[in-house]
Amino acid sequence: MDILSSDYIPSSLLMAALQLPQRVPAIDLASAIRTVTKTPAEAVGLADRDEIAIGKRADLIRVHVARDVPVVRSVWREGHRVA
Repeated sequence: MDILSSDYIPSSLLMAALQLPQRVPAIDLASAIRTVTKTPAEAVGLADRDEIAIGKRADLIRVHVARDVPVVRSVWREGHRVA
């Protein structure tokens, strides 16, 4: 089980997840995203937020990549748009 996590620069996780497939061809984008979302959540027992499914928290972000830089466009927390 591979995990990427950060408590000092959380925004670096998005950049890392997007760059991982480019640097490690054996890892696809979905797997890279899981290394910063689902896998860390499972590792600390947060089973309510590890996937998009009925009964889960529905914390989501919509991202646009401009010039290789991820830009967060929208944020949902517990299914409600907050930004």
